[in-house]
Amino acid sequence: MKRKIVLIVLMSLILMVMLAGCIPGDGKHNEENKAGFFWGVWHGWIAPISLIGGIFNKDLRVYEVANTGWWYDFGFYIAIISGFGGISLTRRKIKRD
Repeated sequence: MKRKIVLIVLMSLILMVMLAGCIPGDGKHNEENKAGFFWGVWHGWIAPISLIGGIFNKDLRVYEVANTGWWYDFGFYIAIISGFGGISLTRRKIKRD
């Protein structure tokens, strides 16, 4: 049991470090290298992590400002809707007798 807990904590830490490398505002994207549709999807999926990271580091953002425009926005919102809104669509309703 103890080994399982240690493994879960270790895997969680590794996952957080990997996700932190792709947070918007990390300097990877600029006016020459703008974030596109797939980066928008990725940034939408990790938006809660970006929000928490932004509390501790003012340079991190939830949304990449150097982006390609409409396509980035589309990817970002698709990821937000499917990641958070999709859960409520698949949840079973409890029938009251």
